[in-house]
Amino acid sequence: MNTWVYIFKRILSAIPILFIVSIMSFTLIRLSPIDPLAQMKLNPAISASTIEKEQKRLGLDKPIVVQYFLWASNFIKGDMGYCIDNTKVSTKIKTRILNTLLLSLCVIFFSWIIALPLGVIAAINYNSLFDKILTVMTSVGMAIPSFFFAILMLVFAQKTGFFPLGGLTSVEFSQMDMIHKIFDILKHLILPTVVLTTISLSSIMRQMRANLLDVLNSEYVKFARAKGLKYSKVIIKHALRNAINPIITLLGFEFAGLLSGAALTEYVFQYPGLGKLILEAVMQSDINLVMASLMIGSFMLILGNLIADILLKLTDPRVRV
Repeated sequence: MNTWVYIFKRILSAIPILFIVSIMSFTLIRLSPIDPLAQMKLNPAISASTIEKEQKRLGLDKPIVVQYFLWASNFIKGDMGYCIDNTKVSTKIKTRILNTLLLSLCVIFFSWIIALPLGVIAAINYNSLFDKILTVMTSVGMAIPSFFFAILMLVFAQKTGFFPLGGLTSVEFSQMDMIHKIFDILKHLILPTVVLTTISLSSIMRQMRANLLDVLNSEYVKFARAKGLKYSKVIIKHALRNAINPIITLLGFEFAGLLSGAALTEYVFQYPGLGKLILEAVMQSDINLVMASLMIGSFMLILGNLIADILLKLTDPRVRV
């Protein structure tokens, strides 16, 4: 019951955070010299009535405080405005958000399922050849830029023909049966998942290794070993449970960071996700789409931290909520 009360309190505390983020973002964007409707005015496909409707919706002839509350009230109602190509922001985001969540879940799953065991093995075999090799490999993984690695993977796919060059589906996707559609999507997910997983698991593995090494040198672990407990039991029951707590707190930042970190990777692979959409919105000064994306990013950060706190409570009963 206490956990549900804690979740409810965290949801309530997220409201003022989102409110402050929206104020800061809206103010910075509106104080810039960019005309929010400049691209719409240059698009001959957009009628004058649509532009006039947007001007009225945003209240561009009113003070910035009034403009913000007009935007916020419309946003709460689900009216996020129009993009520069005359499509609704909500429609464009709906078509991309599931793709980003699919990629993010794949990256988080493979990053953690690979990084945690490797970090534990490296810590147990501290200063061994295996530990040194992993240290070098993770250093390379953290140093290489994601977009550069993505380009290398794209060149590899082009030279070998083993993987699709981009997108999420093949041209003949609509003609496939359900089983082949699933395999086609999975095949398109391999390269962007490999790129983002490599970058992500490097930092997680090094953190896991450092935390476990610190715990293994603590007095209570030495005492447990001195009592004659099996080394494997000391590692799993005592050391690992305490070493993993700081890692869980990183989950929230990992979840939200994928939205920004995946942008360049999605752009290289032409993956139809939110990251690519946000990058294009910034480049085209699509104000409505940028604001909606900022709010989604903030929500993902809050949601990720909430999930991390709940997992921390489940793994360590000593944590009070």
